[in-house]
Amino acid sequence: MALVRIGVDIGGTFTDFVGWRSDSSQGITRLKVPSTPPHFAEGFKDGFEPLLDQLRISDDDEVVVMHGTTVSTNTVIERSAEPIALFVTEGFRDILELQRLRLKNPVDLFSSRAIPLVARDLVFEIPERLDADGEVLTPIDAEAVRRAVAGVKAADVKAIAVVFLHSFRNPKHEREIRGLINEIDPEMDVCISSEIWPRIGEYERAVNATLNAYVKPRVQAYLQEIERYVTNRLSSVRLFVTRSNGGALGLADAAKFPVHTLLSGPASGVTAAQTVSSLSKHEYLLTFDMGGTSTDVSLVRQGNPTVTSQGAVGDFPITLPVTEIEAIGAGGGSLVHLEGPAMRIGPESAGAYPGPAAFGRGGVRPTVTDAYLLCGYLNAGNFLGGAMPLDVNRAATAYDSIAGRLSVTTAEAADACLSVTTSTMVSRILPYLAAHGLDPQNVTLVTFGGNGALHGPLLADEVGINSVIVPAAPSVFCACGGVVTTLTHDVVNVIQGTTITHESLSDAFRHLASETVDWLKQQVELDRLTSIDHEFWAELRYKGQSFQVPVVVPTKADGSFPDLATISDRFHDEHNRLYAHCDRNAAVEFVELRVRIRGSLPSPSQVNIEGSSRRGEVSAIARRDLRIAGRLYPNTPIYARSDLERGSRVEGPCIIEEDDSTILVPPAYTAEAISSGAISLDRRG
Repeated sequence: MALVRIGVDIGGTFTDFVGWRSDSSQGITRLKVPSTPPHFAEGFKDGFEPLLDQLRISDDDEVVVMHGTTVSTNTVIERSAEPIALFVTEGFRDILELQRLRLKNPVDLFSSRAIPLVARDLVFEIPERLDADGEVLTPIDAEAVRRAVAGVKAADVKAIAVVFLHSFRNPKHEREIRGLINEIDPEMDVCISSEIWPRIGEYERAVNATLNAYVKPRVQAYLQEIERYVTNRLSSVRLFVTRSNGGALGLADAAKFPVHTLLSGPASGVTAAQTVSSLSKHEYLLTFDMGGTSTDVSLVRQGNPTVTSQGAVGDFPITLPVTEIEAIGAGGGSLVHLEGPAMRIGPESAGAYPGPAAFGRGGVRPTVTDAYLLCGYLNAGNFLGGAMPLDVNRAATAYDSIAGRLSVTTAEAADACLSVTTSTMVSRILPYLAAHGLDPQNVTLVTFGGNGALHGPLLADEVGINSVIVPAAPSVFCACGGVVTTLTHDVVNVIQGTTITHESLSDAFRHLASETVDWLKQQVELDRLTSIDHEFWAELRYKGQSFQVPVVVPTKADGSFPDLATISDRFHDEHNRLYAHCDRNAAVEFVELRVRIRGSLPSPSQVNIEGSSRRGEVSAIARRDLRIAGRLYPNTPIYARSDLERGSRVEGPCIIEEDDSTILVPPAYTAEAISSGAISLDRRG
């Protein structure tokens, strides 16, 4: 009997699979198939069947499937779900309209606030009120609830989100109204904000609750279909869903709280990147995940992902603890167009169908992938190991109109496209690094995704990053996150405005830790886990400050917590690191406490494939012309990645190919095969 772990990541263009057997020394098995939007379950089945054959799964094997899904994300971005209703405290009907009185782009005079997911005529005021300490001021008006439910049913709406003032202190009224609604209409689905993330900020809690209610029917239907298929195919299987905090949760929780899956795919890639942190000489890794639709970047510091409570999906803020992701609307499938003489990349994408023109599926508009082919980066006959040959003539035809308008050749137009794509990324990544107080020279770029190893080195060369790591299996790296991810859960307790002592803080942390263990028991039997770990965080601010800074609270050897002064000192240090100043004499205020639990299932110690320890000469398998940043490099060598044994080096410019990914080595870099099958690119000189 063996444990088999399978990671699945559904992207806009391809669906990726990775499998690992505990009784095998062959490392990981990987597979890519085209995604099948809008029926993504079909793409899942298309790849799952051949993967099972490759893994040689028997009835005695225990299979764990970690599935990253974009169903919730696509539903929000497309606004394609059925209408929902919102119940709020009387006097707060316009909570979604007012938002935070901030414009998304304050220097754009024509910008406007996001249109809420809930129409104003479906927002119902309920007479009730708690005070700031959670004490009842006005009981719930049951008759008003009945009238509101009648209004919801009259509008043929089947889901209600409930957001009451101060429910983060006391969920009594939100739970009470859920009971009343279920008595009136047992079929009505009710999501209450205090169960999702009970923290200060009624607008943020309202967004979380409405997003959860909005995507829930779609996610439930999808997960039920996947569950039926997987359980019919395998006799012993557990299905989990990867979540936005980089971990995973059980199927029941994912169906009940799908808001936690909104950033699951990109977060899994960052989780996988943690496994290569030991290969870097820098404290910080900048992850670069470039797929078909977009590029996602994030930071890993000393092996730990950067966590934020200020994420976003589409037009809406996500105020849950999530792996910090900076999304850039430029991917391999991004469409290229001209606005006057200026070239623009994306954000519209050709997707999986029709896809780039070179795919030969009916696409006629130019994309970034077509530019890669025309600039010589891609091997037209070996794309996906030859399973999907690319059509150079179709790619050239797609660029004809742009080339004509710019009075250049199609190859030069394609080269310009890649330069503009790089510039688009630079304009987002440099401010992102600056916000974290980082110089590009002090980070290592980790590239993955279908196009990450092609465009990541171009970006590194442009911004001055000297070190790049391309892990093994980069094109399916987010799916790799599924075979190493842990069952992860966060809980929070708002303590702002209360008297804090070392004893009360310790008690609060222990209570939260107990909650996380209870959650973990609901996901899996604890004896199946190899380890259980807790992380403790406190969010602090200077009194009068409008934002707080999270700091890690390390436990001592005996499990006790540091005193308040020590935690405050850590806050001063972090504030100084982020903003280059602090005031150690100023009063510090504790705002909230947070605890994260990680339950680890058996997994490979690294997701990469072990390479040979020998160093040998590498011979080119082919040569072709490359265009890089406006310059032609004729007769450039092409190497097979499988020929690079550990310690082997090749000089840029060159291309390193394998079946499902291609690495571009720019002229200023040297590529070396290092441990665990990774390739390291280092700037010469």
